[in-house]
Amino acid sequence: MSAALDLSLYARPDPDGRLSLDLAVDGVTCGACIGRIEGAVKQLPGIAEVRLNYTNRRLHVAWTQGAPLEPSRVIETLEANGYHGHPFVPLRAEQEEAAEARRLTRCLAVAGFAAMNIMLLSVSVWSGNASDMTPETRDFFHWASALIALPAAAYAGRPFFASAWRALKARSTNMDVPISIGVILALGMSVVETAHHARETYFDSAIMLLFFLLIGRALEHAMRRRTRAVAGNLAALKAEIAHRLRGDELVTVPVAAVRPGDRLLVKPGERVPADGRIESGRSEIDESLITGETARRALAPGDIVYAGSLNYAGALTLAVTAAGGATLIDEIETLLEKAASAKSRAMRLADRASRIYAPVVHVTAALTCIGWLIAGASLHDALVTAIAVLIITCPCALALAIPAVQVVASGALFRANVIVNAGDTIERLAEADTVIFDKTGTLTLPEPRVVAPASLDPELMQIAARLALSSRHPLAVAVAREAAARVPLDGAVEETGRGVRALIDGIEVRLGSATFCGLDEPASLPGLSHIYFAYGSRSLAIAVAQSLRPDAVETVARLRALGLDLRILSGDRAEAVAPIAKTLGIGEWAAEMKPADKIAMIDSLTHVGRRVLMVGDGLNDAPSLAAAHVSLSPISAADLTQAQADAVFLGERLGPVADAVLTARRARRLMSENLALAVVYNAIAVPFAIAGFVTPLIAALAMSGSSLMVTLNALRARGGRT
Repeated sequence: MSAALDLSLYARPDPDGRLSLDLAVDGVTCGACIGRIEGAVKQLPGIAEVRLNYTNRRLHVAWTQGAPLEPSRVIETLEANGYHGHPFVPLRAEQEEAAEARRLTRCLAVAGFAAMNIMLLSVSVWSGNASDMTPETRDFFHWASALIALPAAAYAGRPFFASAWRALKARSTNMDVPISIGVILALGMSVVETAHHARETYFDSAIMLLFFLLIGRALEHAMRRRTRAVAGNLAALKAEIAHRLRGDELVTVPVAAVRPGDRLLVKPGERVPADGRIESGRSEIDESLITGETARRALAPGDIVYAGSLNYAGALTLAVTAAGGATLIDEIETLLEKAASAKSRAMRLADRASRIYAPVVHVTAALTCIGWLIAGASLHDALVTAIAVLIITCPCALALAIPAVQVVASGALFRANVIVNAGDTIERLAEADTVIFDKTGTLTLPEPRVVAPASLDPELMQIAARLALSSRHPLAVAVAREAAARVPLDGAVEETGRGVRALIDGIEVRLGSATFCGLDEPASLPGLSHIYFAYGSRSLAIAVAQSLRPDAVETVARLRALGLDLRILSGDRAEAVAPIAKTLGIGEWAAEMKPADKIAMIDSLTHVGRRVLMVGDGLNDAPSLAAAHVSLSPISAADLTQAQADAVFLGERLGPVADAVLTARRARRLMSENLALAVVYNAIAVPFAIAGFVTPLIAALAMSGSSLMVTLNALRARGGRT
């Protein structure tokens, strides 16, 4: 890190009044590294939050303004612990990850090539020992193996040796230390044995160990890059420049320079650079990230658009309502980043275990060597046994057991349009046995829709919908959604509080209240509102209501099939809640519930041992979301509600709620399986190694096999619906 670089330029103010800095950290190889880095940085004065994302090696540091902390001290702390840091720049981080992938591939290729050739020589020696191979020929094969193994190990072992050296310089250990010691001891002993014309050497064991370890590390790196690509897709959806209008002048500026209130021109084929409202122009956009639907949406003046949407057809002029880090796509990216770097309870347990495990490995190997020497074994045999113990007890499988599942499950949830907001969300979702739904905006769509539009006169409905395009009234907005051609009627005039009118071929058309349209207002049915349309002597009474989400019935059935107890708690009137509950087949529901009433219900369920999943979207649901065991909210929810929720789901469908529970249950099962695999492996393998029944080669195969097994088992978290 150059001394001339002023890190304070990279510090940014957070909404809560703190300063924060994101750094890319080199040298993070395992769960123990995360705990060591976070623990060291937390010791700095004024630090409020430290979070290291294992997936992209991104360290987030936040501190209170006015604290006596220079950002450069964070870099110094990292270097004192054997790591290197620099300001996190997404493009540079991706370039470094790609370079690391190429480096691992080269190391793997060298180790694989060397292993194949050494094994050919070793097989010849093994078969020759059983027949009539002369000592001179055996020595020749051993020296040939040494000529291949030593340079190959020096090259292929660099990822482990460099990591171990950084840890030792910082007077600490990590999982690469016992690996490096084992490989170096095996190679060194093999050279000595060859020089003394011994029958057996361990060049094959050392190279095979590196080969299998590199397979595991390359797979783990590829898995992390794939998960990062999910988040990277969000960055790809962001525009880099914007066309800002200053009067009649069009100026191209970086997106970072856009501010709320600016007027922007979005050309066909460009990404929308900021959230805003259309002032002029008509087009079609792809906003599948927000709605989950791949169908393009037609736009007209007055419609809302979100950053990252792709403009297809025509030029649009929009007034910016949110820019920079305040856009919806930035909120989603922040949630995803927070989820990827947060730790679950099981992952914290695995981290602590792996931190303790490395010193235990060294002590166990040393005691094994001493024990065999006391028992009368030769120094050679005692060292060989100690090397096997060092290799076979490496806690790679334990360290990968939880993070591997968490990374894969987070990616699966994101593909299911669910973004988790807390490290232990997956575990708590898996524990849920009761689901409480809010009604409005959760079971139903956020905005009201026309009831059975196909049953209305199609000609009148289209005229009414085009007239409604000129009104901002919520009921008129619902009618406007039915417009096939999003072209407002010419000369439309809105009378506040009454309705909107226009002329068609000299005949007045009106949309609004019954009185405004000169009609009698019929008795309204529960849960329905009406807006009226008059065109000469012809008229319509258009019913508008909160519509169920398209897959609500199917999702409720899926949740019930999972054994979950389902309830509705709503602040709406009973006559509005009852038909929704009946349609969904939910027998337990309550209406006119205040926030305190919902919390009391959740508390009463918690006291009898229930684990409540609360799904809600309104500001009044925020306390209930916080009180529940775990919570979900739609992306359309208020900001405060999203902040309280453990996860948010995208789009108009309710299905992500069931998908989240399924994925969480699958992930919890796989976490338990991985931990069991790691524990059983060590419980069986370590005694055998200490007893001298395991050679270094078998130890390498066993240790690498356990890591591969854990990683491959974690990939099952990607599974589809079950």
